[in-house]
Amino acid sequence: MKDVLLIGIDGGATKVSGWVINYQEQTKLFQLSDINLQKKYSDYPDFNPGYTPVDIKTQLDEMNKEIHLTNEEKKQGEVYMKTAADVITGLLKKFSRKNALIGIGMPGLKTADKRGISALANGPRMPEFSDYIESKISEKNLTLVSPIAHIGSDADYCGLGEEYSADGLFRDVQNAYYLGGGTGVADALKLKGELIPFDQTKSWIAKAWEMQCDKRISFERYASAAGIQFIYSRYSNITVEELNINHIYPPQILEKALSGDKAAVDTINDVSIYIATLIYERITTIYSGWSGLFSFVNPARNLTEKDHKYRGVLLDRIIIGQRLGDLLDDSKQTPLLWSRIIERLSELFNKNSEKRLKKKYLQNGRFRKEFIAISKLREAPVIGAGVDAWLTNKKNSLC
Repeated sequence: MKDVLLIGIDGGATKVSGWVINYQEQTKLFQLSDINLQKKYSDYPDFNPGYTPVDIKTQLDEMNKEIHLTNEEKKQGEVYMKTAADVITGLLKKFSRKNALIGIGMPGLKTADKRGISALANGPRMPEFSDYIESKISEKNLTLVSPIAHIGSDADYCGLGEEYSADGLFRDVQNAYYLGGGTGVADALKLKGELIPFDQTKSWIAKAWEMQCDKRISFERYASAAGIQFIYSRYSNITVEELNINHIYPPQILEKALSGDKAAVDTINDVSIYIATLIYERITTIYSGWSGLFSFVNPARNLTEKDHKYRGVLLDRIIIGQRLGDLLDDSKQTPLLWSRIIERLSELFNKNSEKRLKKKYLQNGRFRKEFIAISKLREAPVIGAGVDAWLTNKKNSLC
């Protein structure tokens, strides 16, 4: 594997990022190299900024049947796939003598073979995604160690990045929860020393985006950068488009809150309350089972298993990553957000009757803030994509 070029790809809502990743044989850890490439979908002339996705109910209905792509969907999908292919081939050309191993993380529900995207709430379906990428690689006479095994989840890849990177915060604990907030929200779990994909826990714990607060708004709105913009937009009556034009993102919203802007103060207060409540729900659901603290975005969703096999486990660390982590870190020297989260957690745990929880998380009646760690691993999903490709290839080689 010494002559293999390992590449991690993270496809988001607006761009595709790719990095060459180095594997350290002695430590069995992965780290980013200095070689990377990013491309935006909007840089391509055929990109449609006003694209309207196919109704999600139609997408879900067609997932296990024949997928009928609209002409607009095909055109937008071609842009997305070409962007990813250009990032990958651009990196491969720098090392044309090496065979490449590629791991790809993309949003959306995957096809049965995991190589395509069969449902995507905010974009086009791309069932032939991996086939398209491989054809573009072949056209340029570049080679892969093996075909793309599957397209992964950015949430799972955040967990892998935190576990297998030298800077990862999963590495030195047995039980931890990761909450990453970028364009969307990513959940990852490590319990009893093992990474546990949320897709394997759906009977007893829900993903953040699936749950909604008492305002009937998904927790994704309070934990993601785009969602925080949305909340501020509602309070300020300024459209998200206008906020983007004026470069008003969560850091600027925090600044506005510190200067007394009422809409910004209300936004940051809401974020504080619901991030704290989400953390509390994670700790208590793992420890004692689902208690119905929240309702679900999908009314048909329910959690059927209270007595799951991890009951009694106490989390040693809550990791906040990506842009949400940066925002919390920036707020530590202010009276907003970070301190409000600690205050809210203190209130919630003081009301809890479970003595073991109080002993673990409270000190003199106040939540112990050292249990919350801010991840500096902004490219965790990219590293995770590379790790997954490496481990999958290794597993297949041994079979």
